[in-house]
Amino acid sequence: MTGQKLIIFTDIGDTIIDESTEVRKVDKGVVYHASCIPGARETMISLYESGHTIAMVADGLKESFRNTMEENGLSYIFSARVISEEFGVEKPSSVLFQAAMDRLGLTEADKGRIIMIGNNVERDIAGAKRFGIRSVQLVWSKRHPFQPTCPEEEADYRIHHPQELLDLVSRLEGELQRKKA
Repeated sequence: MTGQKLIIFTDIGDTIIDESTEVRKVDKGVVYHASCIPGARETMISLYESGHTIAMVADGLKESFRNTMEENGLSYIFSARVISEEFGVEKPSSVLFQAAMDRLGLTEADKGRIIMIGNNVERDIAGAKRFGIRSVQLVWSKRHPFQPTCPEEEADYRIHHPQELLDLVSRLEGELQRKKA
C-alpha cells in the first residue's frame, strides 16, 4: 500500500447499518433486510471513491452482511471482509484485526495508518486498542455498551454522525503528511 491514505477498518451494526431496521429470518437468525444509518452509505462511498482501503471487521453471520451490503449498494467498497462466523471468535479478539491486515497485505508498519470505526466500546474500541490501532467511536445508538468502563474502552476519537468521519479522516491524513515531512 502506497501513499498516506488512512486504512479504514469498520464494524457494520449501528456503525453503517441501523440495527433497529434489521429483519431476520427466524430459522437461522440471518438478516435479510436492513437500512443504513442516515449518512453512513454516502460517507463510506465517499471514502472509497477518494481512494481509501476499507475492510469490514464485524461480528455476525456472513450471509447477513452479504444481504445488507448488497441491498444498500455497498458490497463493492470492501477490499476485505473479516466476519466472526468464519473465525469462530468475536471482537475484541486480535485474530479478526490481524486477519484484516493479512487479507490486505499490511504489515506492522501500516498500523499507524489504520483506524477502526465502531460503536461498541467493549468489542470495537477495546479490540482496536489492544491490537495497537486507533479507534473511532460512532456514538449514534445506545443498543450496545457505549460508555467506557476502563481506559482501554476510551476511543481515540468520538463522532456522533457518520459524516463527521470525512473531516476526521482528512485531519488525520494531514497529521500523517506532517509526520512524513
